[in-house]
Amino acid sequence: MLDPSPKTMSDTKEINLKEYQLHEGDTGSAPYQVALLTQRIFHLTDHLNIHKKDFSSRRGLLTMVSQRRKLLDFIKKGSEQKYKDVIGSLGLRH
Repeated sequence: MLDPSPKTMSDTKEINLKEYQLHEGDTGSAPYQVALLTQRIFHLTDHLNIHKKDFSSRRGLLTMVSQRRKLLDFIKKGSEQKYKDVIGSLGLRH
């Protein structure tokens, strides 16, 4: 029998979006958007582990991963150190 609430990545890794805001009310900076997309990607990955045939959500996941990659490239172009800080704090590249 399947456990209705399996232990997921999002349960173990909470992302504090306030850490990535440049100022109060900031929702448009690239580091904030990367953190938000990462949170949504973790959530959708957990969903797809349970619902393996949900192909429309899988397509949305791939779109979000691509968008996050573009934002990370933008950050890297501006500042190598900021890029390393963002991926280090989110745990993206090991």
